[in-house]
Amino acid sequence: MNKNFLFNMKLFALVLLTVPFAAISQTKNVISTHRVFPKIDKIVEFEKALAAHAQKYHTGDNHWRVFAIQSGPDIGGYHITEGPKTWESEDARGDINPEHQADWNKNVAIYLTDRQSGGYSVYQESLSTIALGEFTDKIQISHIYPKPGKNDHVEAMLKKIKKAWEASGVTVAVYTASGSGPGQFTLTTRYKQGLKERAVGFRKPFKEVYEAANGEGSYAQYLKDVAEYVAESWSELLFMRKDLSSK
Repeated sequence: MNKNFLFNMKLFALVLLTVPFAAISQTKNVISTHRVFPKIDKIVEFEKALAAHAQKYHTGDNHWRVFAIQSGPDIGGYHITEGPKTWESEDARGDINPEHQADWNKNVAIYLTDRQSGGYSVYQESLSTIALGEFTDKIQISHIYPKPGKNDHVEAMLKKIKKAWEASGVTVAVYTASGSGPGQFTLTTRYKQGLKERAVGFRKPFKEVYEAANGEGSYAQYLKDVAEYVAESWSELLFMRKDLSSK
């Protein structure tokens, strides 16, 4: 057999072996979030500065989507998401460039209060009913905190809930917190048809759909599991502000 042919076949096999690892390392499934709260008398100035900053410095993996928080304990704040990106790209991000950080400190941060929060989340395709990149203008974020040592149990619960979401057409992107405080599942319901999806009667009752998907009596077990495995949960509504986001 031709030696060149054998060499090429070995090279091809080596390439095939390395492709899966390259694909894994390059998966863009990481989102970083930053919540800020402007001074009450400086909202106009803050929004103008934030929009200019986002549109000048945040492109590509550093793309920003900015949401106004409409309900819950953080009402009045602004929820900034960056990405999706890879952990590798986050390694290389740094402060983007010196001008970027100087612009934030000089032109944006001066309008903020001391209150802020932030973190990293990783998209969980196996628990979600909508693709990572299918964004909507109105969302509900539900924060689910498992009790210590009960993370796997909550994940199992979500797999059953996913069946109900799929059956009723609810579009939810599920994330897990990464290196960002207490263990957390973040359930982001993306309202493709707007807030009318929240209206009574728009869909069948959750209990009815859940039991149809998971069996008779399963909803009662679901309530027991929540009480046993979930430490805390709360939710909020957020509206996209395209005028403040990256272009």
